[in-house]
Amino acid sequence: MTPPIVKRYIIAFEKYKWIGIASFTLIVAGSTVVALQPAPPTKYVASGALTYTVPTVSFSDTGSQIQQQGQELRKEFLLSDAIINAVATKVQAKPKTLARNIDLRLPRKTKTGELESTIIELKYQDTNAKQSEEILSAFMQAMVQLSAVRNTRRLKAIIKKINERLPQVKTELKLAEQKLETYDRLQGPAILAAENGILLTGITGSQNQQRQIKLTLSGLDAQIRSLQQKLGLNVDEAYVSAALSADPILANLRSQIYQVESQMEVLKKDLRPGHPTMVQLQRQKDAAQTLLQQRAGEVVGGNGSTAPLPPTVKGIRAQSNLDPARQQLANQLVALQTQKETLQQQLSDQNQEERKLRREYSLIPNKQLERSRLEQEVLLKKAVYDKIQAKLIDARTAEAETVSSLGVARNPVAKAPPAVPKSLPITLGVGIFMGLLVGGAVIFLLGSLEGTFKTREDIRTSLKQQEVPILAEIPWIWMSGEEIKSQLLPTVLNPTSPYLEFYEKFRSNLRRVGENKVKVVLITSTGSYEGKTVSAYNLGIASARAGKRTLIIETDLRSPSQCQSLQVTPNAHGNLEPLHYYNSLSECIHLVPQVENLYIVPSPGPILQSAAVLESSEMGRLMEDARQRFDLVILDTTPLSISNDALLMQPYSDGMVLITRPNYTQENILNEAVEELLESELGLLGAVINGTDIDVPLSPIDEKTVENGRQELSPEVSSGVGNNYN
Repeated sequence: MTPPIVKRYIIAFEKYKWIGIASFTLIVAGSTVVALQPAPPTKYVASGALTYTVPTVSFSDTGSQIQQQGQELRKEFLLSDAIINAVATKVQAKPKTLARNIDLRLPRKTKTGELESTIIELKYQDTNAKQSEEILSAFMQAMVQLSAVRNTRRLKAIIKKINERLPQVKTELKLAEQKLETYDRLQGPAILAAENGILLTGITGSQNQQRQIKLTLSGLDAQIRSLQQKLGLNVDEAYVSAALSADPILANLRSQIYQVESQMEVLKKDLRPGHPTMVQLQRQKDAAQTLLQQRAGEVVGGNGSTAPLPPTVKGIRAQSNLDPARQQLANQLVALQTQKETLQQQLSDQNQEERKLRREYSLIPNKQLERSRLEQEVLLKKAVYDKIQAKLIDARTAEAETVSSLGVARNPVAKAPPAVPKSLPITLGVGIFMGLLVGGAVIFLLGSLEGTFKTREDIRTSLKQQEVPILAEIPWIWMSGEEIKSQLLPTVLNPTSPYLEFYEKFRSNLRRVGENKVKVVLITSTGSYEGKTVSAYNLGIASARAGKRTLIIETDLRSPSQCQSLQVTPNAHGNLEPLHYYNSLSECIHLVPQVENLYIVPSPGPILQSAAVLESSEMGRLMEDARQRFDLVILDTTPLSISNDALLMQPYSDGMVLITRPNYTQENILNEAVEELLESELGLLGAVINGTDIDVPLSPIDEKTVENGRQELSPEVSSGVGNNYN
């Protein structure tokens, strides 16, 4: 069995073989030109070496660091435009020529980052030996001088940077000292009080006073409860009763009411209630009670000059009848309550004072930490300032020590390299090998960049990764030359066709998928020429051969009907009034003459407003009638990449089948379509891999017919990639 990668390469070779041959030809031609070129003139190579240098005595750290950094040179620096232009001016040569012929090799570094040696190898190639030595010597001198200039500039930059940084550091130090001084002035007393124990003493004293007040309050509560039990009144009631009983006007009015009530009590035995005397006495009582209520309101309300008394539920007469002894007890109860409230306020003040002291004491650690932070900041700023001052002194000392980091280790010497004879056969052989390699790689790369599935194995792997069932793998249906030229679709109308078995397997697998019975199936694809119409026709033929009453409905209204492949003639005027066409079942449903139980509704297309027709009530009635009258209804729809017509017909179906085909199905489009259908739960039943390279045994007559068709047609069609496979 041919491996999938070989299949993909064979398919790509059929498409891009001329590009591969052109690449092969260009490389072979180039190698031939190179082989026929005359031998170049002898070139001399002058070689020399530089070495890293350090000063004999170093009194400053900055000078040592600069010399050490000067040894970390890159090739781009040593062969910079400044050096090349300076050498070109000195030797009167072109800079491009010098840059092309100079070569430099730096020493390698070990795994620990150290250099394996201190030697920098330089080479210069030229046709004149003396000139190559002079140019290389000029390069070496320019590099040594540039290294010295670089070190001097680096030292000056360090001094400049220190001088720029020093005022800022000095200012930061001064600000840090001012912050510490301000903090000591504001928070120093509190911190000192905490450290001396003054805050703890205040908290302890406040707690002692609170305990004394609580003891006093406990005694007052006992006295108040005793007086309340004796009087039978609470504090508010005692306060109101004492105030009302002490008022002389209320006492006089109460006396008048008692006198009137006494007279009425004596007379009510002899006089009826309506007697004038009884009426007069009642009026006197009512007037006295009214005055009693008004005066009680004035006393309770304070007459606007004092605070109003607390309200009570007892009557005015009951509240104003305290005798002098009980009135004295009531006043004593009120006085004790006043003393209790005073002590409670004192207790609250002491409690607040204690909380204040405790809160202030709890903040002491934070204040101490803040002071420590400010003190550390001052020390840090001071250390930075001192370090910068020391660095400035060290850098000024290094001015006398800074020299070049490079020195001449070996003067240039020119030598002629050994001549290598050119071999014409070897050059041509290498060119042919490289041509074959590059040509094959170009073909494979172009095939890979197409983004299409090359083999059925690729499609099967992609579908399995997305958990999409594979309902069938259909081989390429070979046709005769006349059939292909007539643009008819490959249908299995012959009941003895060996291809009918594959569509019968497709039909049986379709019956087993899904939870419910599939009666209306929608056939679509992601793109054109993937064989959706061929699959729909042949599935209908297989279903009809199995004794099922089958109807094929072409709902791809954007393309003309292909029903001629089933020997059915479509209605020539259906596209003029498509709604009338679908409304008349006798006009739109045609019997396939060579297959019993198979019917088809040809597409009246192409129609501009196909979506409106698919959403019409006429189409809905057709689908409802077809579901009732037929055992299987197959909907052949537009590809998903062209329009959404397939999604408009999806509600009428019980499930959807995706048709794929190697060398035509786009990988990213298929993956996106499957992912969208699964996420939207649109009833994807599975997929069919069409046009595969499965070997199908043919009869001798069929083999001869197919072979004659291959010889008559172009290579692209005879290899199974013809565009009539819709």
